[in-house]
Amino acid sequence: MKFIDRAKIIIRSGNGGHGMVSFRREKFVPKGGPEGGNGGKGGDVIFRADRHMNTLLDFKYKRHFFAENGQPGGIKKMFGKNGQDLIIKIPCGTLIKSADTDELLADLTEHGQEYSAAKGGKGGKGNWEFRSPTNQTPRYAEPGLLGEEFEVVLELKLIADIGIVGFPNAGKSTLISTISAAKPKIADYPFTTLVPNLGIVKIDYNKNFTVADIPGLIEGAAEGKGLGIKFLRHVERTRVLLFLIDASSDSPIDDYITLSNELKKYNPAMLDKHKIITISKIDTVDDDKKTELSKLIFPDDDIVPLLISSVTHENIEQLKYNLWEKIELADKEHASEKE
Repeated sequence: MKFIDRAKIIIRSGNGGHGMVSFRREKFVPKGGPEGGNGGKGGDVIFRADRHMNTLLDFKYKRHFFAENGQPGGIKKMFGKNGQDLIIKIPCGTLIKSADTDELLADLTEHGQEYSAAKGGKGGKGNWEFRSPTNQTPRYAEPGLLGEEFEVVLELKLIADIGIVGFPNAGKSTLISTISAAKPKIADYPFTTLVPNLGIVKIDYNKNFTVADIPGLIEGAAEGKGLGIKFLRHVERTRVLLFLIDASSDSPIDDYITLSNELKKYNPAMLDKHKIITISKIDTVDDDKKTELSKLIFPDDDIVPLLISSVTHENIEQLKYNLWEKIELADKEHASEKE
């Protein structure tokens, strides 16, 4: 399925139904009183987050979303039927913004979370509502109010527990295919991954987490170079960052610093996340190089890297448990912040 993470659509709530002008017509009642009913309310436009969706592809081919209009009032004080609300399902993690002002209207992150974006127009009152001792035969009714119509921008930021960060060809796609059931496209050329891939990693019964394979960063990505900031926003919502450094790199520490700087330039808060550093593709280097890599200490947090191979599965199980521990730690800290 094609991955689309930004869309612009037009939404319109339903118009209210017109009130009715009507009088009783009975055989032995020469001058029947007013009996026109009220019009129905127009339908609302409501966005609802759905965990079963992970792309905005549907909005590429359909850009207009209109709720149902309210029905006009009827005779014998009958109310018009309310217009049906329009429910628009979007992936969890979608931002809803005004296309005109870029104002953030809503950020739906939880499954089932809703945002009423456009209220339906109110139905007009029928002439029954305007009767009074001084005006016993009102011959007018209210028109229904118009609904709202405007353009919104939908912007998806993937929600994943782990965000894999690395240069192109660091082995991110291979790793995600190894630790999860995801089957991303893998090939030996830069920018193999052109869209984020999501995978679910199972640790034990009722213990699993989601991992996002973010397209490779290069120096200057925060300014738009390479794939630029197009996919950096997908790392923002992850709780733990997994840095993947190629074992064949001339300077793994410099690579880590470059990656960290790109994240920092995009959003400094991203470096406050828990992180794990791994040296990938160790099956491609000799034992002396492995020993040298295992002695590296990375700056900032004095992190000792974990050496892994997605091909031979060396230390893959250890990596999965290390990631799970970081997620649990992040959860505990988040819970304590709420208290």
